[in-house]
Amino acid sequence: MEEEDLYQRRIASRFAAFDQDGNGYISREDFTTAATRLLDEFGTPFRSDKGQALSGGAEAFWQGLAGIADVDGDQRVTRGEFVGGAVKRLRDSPDRFAEIARPFVRAVLAVADVDGDGQAEPAGLERALRVLGVDSHTAALVAESLDVERSGRIDEEEAVSAFGRYFMTSES
Repeated sequence: MEEEDLYQRRIASRFAAFDQDGNGYISREDFTTAATRLLDEFGTPFRSDKGQALSGGAEAFWQGLAGIADVDGDQRVTRGEFVGGAVKRLRDSPDRFAEIARPFVRAVLAVADVDGDGQAEPAGLERALRVLGVDSHTAALVAESLDVERSGRIDEEEAVSAFGRYFMTSES
């Protein structure tokens, strides 16, 4: 049971990454806030293709998360709902969670494509992660590790898969 307790604590701590305003629950506004911060950081207009994709990806991600975790239907996901609902339903299937997040992750990678070549660079992803509240050291490690081929580019499939594993498994 000790391993299970560690897992539950780790997942609960990841709840904070979604609770952008720190009010104790995840809501649509948290996803809107995250998208707005990213657009501002990268100077991407909301009405641009990338801005619309990020906004739509954030909304799709919220809808997916709320659909599996908002047990009482109040349009808020509490920490308990996140841990008890989303995690229990998706623990054995982090790929399912990753697919819920895919439109948002894809759009974040597009916004983080600082040189405009169609692929995000590690530096752009690191910057995006910091905007989303990831500490600098962890953001740098994640961005570097997702450049699997050391090509200076982040692969979408690996980023989506890593996202699902991070939020839904006991990996640190």
